[in-house]
Amino acid sequence: MKSILFALIFLNTIVAAIAPGQDCVVEELPFGRFSDLDENGLRANEGFRRCRDYVAGWLAHADKETGLIPRNFRDAYWNAQDSAADNYPFMVLTAAIVDRPLFEGTMRDMLRTEIALTSRIGSLPDTYSFAKKGFLDERPDLGRIQFGASEYIKDGLLPLTEWLGPSPWSERMLSILDDLWKLAPVVTPQGRIVSTNVEVNGEMLQTLSRVHFMTGEEKYLDWAVRLGDYYLLGNNHPTRDFKTLRLRDHGCEIVSGLCELYAAVHFARPEKKKAYHEPIHAMLDRILEHGRNEHGLFYNTFDPRSLKPGKGIADTWGYTLNGFYTVYLIDGTDHYHEACKKALMCLWENYRNYKWEGDSSDGYADSIESALNLCNREIVRPAAKWIDSEIIVMWSKQKEDGVIEGWHGDGNFARTTIMYCLWKTAGTTIRPWREDVIFGARQDRNGLWIALSSKTDWKGTLFFDTPRHKTIMKLPIDWPRINQFPEWFTVEEDGVYRIWADVSITGESRPAVDRSGKDLLGGLPIELEAGEGKRLRIRKLTDGEK
Repeated sequence: MKSILFALIFLNTIVAAIAPGQDCVVEELPFGRFSDLDENGLRANEGFRRCRDYVAGWLAHADKETGLIPRNFRDAYWNAQDSAADNYPFMVLTAAIVDRPLFEGTMRDMLRTEIALTSRIGSLPDTYSFAKKGFLDERPDLGRIQFGASEYIKDGLLPLTEWLGPSPWSERMLSILDDLWKLAPVVTPQGRIVSTNVEVNGEMLQTLSRVHFMTGEEKYLDWAVRLGDYYLLGNNHPTRDFKTLRLRDHGCEIVSGLCELYAAVHFARPEKKKAYHEPIHAMLDRILEHGRNEHGLFYNTFDPRSLKPGKGIADTWGYTLNGFYTVYLIDGTDHYHEACKKALMCLWENYRNYKWEGDSSDGYADSIESALNLCNREIVRPAAKWIDSEIIVMWSKQKEDGVIEGWHGDGNFARTTIMYCLWKTAGTTIRPWREDVIFGARQDRNGLWIALSSKTDWKGTLFFDTPRHKTIMKLPIDWPRINQFPEWFTVEEDGVYRIWADVSITGESRPAVDRSGKDLLGGLPIELEAGEGKRLRIRKLTDGEK
């Protein structure tokens, strides 16, 4: 593992040496080359192995009786906002990609145990003590339970649902969400809401806006609109009425949450979108004017009244820019688009090995995710180079036993690493995954290019991503979303795809074959002999070519 890490560090050192002072410009990636496929495969393989080792490291610390993981290695209890929200879901996702027996076995068992032991108010979970063999607190505290439930949904179960589709985890998400709003103890002029906590309400806005389309149920959008009216049409506007607006995690969720609702009502309730237009734009414009530094990144906080910024730069800068990009997609507001590009274009020159949260891997994870999600939509070469540089810094935090720092933030290491790996494989995965099978990919105007190799004989299946925003979430457009796993090359069921096998650098290959999207979504069988490498090219046919 270390040998590949050091090789990648050396590679990035060379890149930095030959490209000093490169202008921050938006470019298209060169196309039609194989030169970077092998490197992409090595990087993805390194990342997937690190995630596998992270899972093994944490399972070694699971409670012997229940099988649940602790909040951290000092606390002998499981809780919703940390163990369940930040760590366990990305153990599940890792297993889903690299260890299917573990996914079908231990990971599902942990969910069943969690539901049985921790559900306290309906489906809402509360903190479970391994020593007490029961709840840590004798009396349930509704505010604490609501916060944990909201975190579990938005940070953990929602990303799992966006990747896995319908599953026991999506069922758990909907059950908790329904029970949260069944209680909804806060009475407002706009209707009953779950909380007055800005983070909780931001998470609810993000969740409800997506789940409305996923399920087709109006109640979820009704609840989200209550929150939208509360913040945008009442006396709680983030940049008019807040004393302090937090632009980093644990507060910034309200900004992107309101923007997600704005996108939802644009398609589902145009009259409400019209009512929200001015307050949404007023919020975003004020943040742009007073909440950014000279590079276009956000301060941790700023005072909307005095207009004074707080100290420090938010590692979650992209979470807030997701909201700007979403409103740009809806309204075509150019300066919101430019704000996103400005932040991306200046990362390489100004934020290499930047200590977002001291030496913690968590700051690197959030900042890398910030860039990945936006680079999925904007091809910015310096930002892509920065991501490659910073992932190595984050990976260097992992210990030999697979554990990163021994607290729930370790899950963020895995979440971001998986996002990075899927970028390097263009969303493709293999089953069975094996450590000695290297596969990397890239997409361009000529389609998808894939390179696979194995040290020993391997027979398995190459799987392609789908436009999950449509197939799973049923969203009208793929607006950028916190903690989503971006789509790269996707196969659509009604498409037809041409596949070239054994492609050489000169473009020569065996005769192409055409496959329907429906057929291709079942996977592409692949056989590799020991030491063999295969290169494939796949392109979706136009209507005139079918």
